[in-house]
Amino acid sequence: MDKFIIRKPSKTTAEKRKRKADGAPKVEDADSPEEGQGTQEKKPRPAPATDAPWKQIRAEGLNCDYKILFGKAEADRLFQELEKEVEYFDGQLTKLHIFGKWHNIPRKQVTYGDPGLTYTYSGVTFSPKPWIPVLDRIRDRLRLATGHTFNFVLINRYKDGRDHMGEHRDDEKELAPRSPIASVSFGAPRDFVFRHGASRGRNPSRRLGPVKLLLEHGSLLLMNFPTNRDWYHSLPTRRKVLAPRINLTFRKVVALQASPSGTDAPR
Repeated sequence: MDKFIIRKPSKTTAEKRKRKADGAPKVEDADSPEEGQGTQEKKPRPAPATDAPWKQIRAEGLNCDYKILFGKAEADRLFQELEKEVEYFDGQLTKLHIFGKWHNIPRKQVTYGDPGLTYTYSGVTFSPKPWIPVLDRIRDRLRLATGHTFNFVLINRYKDGRDHMGEHRDDEKELAPRSPIASVSFGAPRDFVFRHGASRGRNPSRRLGPVKLLLEHGSLLLMNFPTNRDWYHSLPTRRKVLAPRINLTFRKVVALQASPSGTDAPR
């Protein structure tokens, strides 16, 4: 995958080099007391963000950004909270309608989000459960890291490497046009594969190779437009993976209303 990655320089490192070159003084912590003021009460701090640089993943029609968003200790805590707090769907919502047949989903699944929203794919319409605190905290960190707001999340839990996700595009009509999808992963690292739509099947019209990457514990993959228009993605089976993984794909969903033709259209 390295040939598809364009690494951005760390802003923090660049600033340090500039200050050193200019002879600029070190910038003190905003919570540190000024000289002569004595000891001040320290303000509570948010969990520290990692300073891992963004990696740009680029190919024809492929526009993604990847980084480690949560350090290991924080990612471990969030994984345990998700294991405890998230309640997955059961019954008919554990099946998908594909090629005229109903199939059991090879993983656990649930949606959370703002009231009044729905999301339909593979013949099933999902209504989100109300947000819970652990999801709100992750969503807030995404907003700070990306500048984007999200009102819906699809959560998939893979018990081990046998649970998987087939090739698909996230191009449903409920998604806000040109909005990114933020994929956050906790638990066992898993391979993630992009394949261009014109390169699929037995007789493809193009010969573009797949793009593969490893989604690590605490990582964020931001899939920007036009990625989901041109490329399919999947999480293939990996039988040597024995540990669980939780993936959260945060989205910007718009409410639909019936149009005069009888079809749904964005409000």
